[in-house]
Amino acid sequence: MPRVTITDVAREAGVSVATVSKVLNGRDGVAASTLLRVQGVIARLGYESSLVATSLRSRRTNVIGCLVADFEPFSAEILKGVGTALHGSDLELLAYSARRADGSEWENRSLRRLSGTLIDGAILVTPTVLAAPVDIPVVVIDPHTGPEGTPAVESDSLEGALTATRHLLDLGHTRIGFLAGRPDLRSAQLREQGYRDALAAAGVPFDPSLIRIGHYEDELAKEAVRELLTQPEPPTAVFAANDRSALVTLEVAHEVGLRVPDDLSIIGFDDIPESTRVAVPLTTVRQHIQRLGAVATEMLRTLLDGGTLETSHVQLPTELVVRASTAPPR
Repeated sequence: MPRVTITDVAREAGVSVATVSKVLNGRDGVAASTLLRVQGVIARLGYESSLVATSLRSRRTNVIGCLVADFEPFSAEILKGVGTALHGSDLELLAYSARRADGSEWENRSLRRLSGTLIDGAILVTPTVLAAPVDIPVVVIDPHTGPEGTPAVESDSLEGALTATRHLLDLGHTRIGFLAGRPDLRSAQLREQGYRDALAAAGVPFDPSLIRIGHYEDELAKEAVRELLTQPEPPTAVFAANDRSALVTLEVAHEVGLRVPDDLSIIGFDDIPESTRVAVPLTTVRQHIQRLGAVATEMLRTLLDGGTLETSHVQLPTELVVRASTAPPR
């Protein structure tokens, strides 16, 4: 069905396009009877003004963008949090993903494309670039290199990793493998640091043969875990830097004949919904992902309203969630 235009509304109501524009923008100079007639036609035809047209008239679209590299479990939970925070407001949400295969500066390219005509402000999820080349407010979640002036929200990855590794140590494990995330991501680096720091504090020597890099990519993680679990002296427990990698570890353990948690304990990081939907529910470190989205939204709304943030860097706590995938070593 063709899109209904402002011209269609004017023709149907028997008025000028200028009169319809006045009705749409709440301006004076329209008789009450004409106002009701135009509003009735708008409702009957289902007319919606375009975001571009609205922004050209008022310089505002009342839309915020949430820009992600990919639509995967972590970003999906972020979007839920953003949506919840916007509920009942006059703002709408545009979820946008445009990462190229080479991963290069998708944020700047997307911001230039959307800002000014489609969105009033933006939330960037795990961005590689923080120097936003636009005039709209921007808040970032889990930035690659950490906060660098741009308002940012992140979880306490270091403390979460310490907690995860201590849990395995407290159960009696000493050969603890670590499936690392993306080497370029600060939060992933902090999770590895937490793993190493917890081992050192417990007097357990660091063994480089127990570390593999999964890059937060399922296929790469699967290959890395298989190497880890089939070496001559495999670990009795694995701490994976995110839940997706932990779920891959669970899958590979089953494939190589290991029972979880009898032969191998596994702990993840995130607490995505999928972590409870497997045969052996996953012990994990919960970061409040939806809360990350909600806090970022609150910060962005403050900036859109011309306010000043109390702090430009918010760090949310993490917590251990013990389920069925961890137990003392045999």
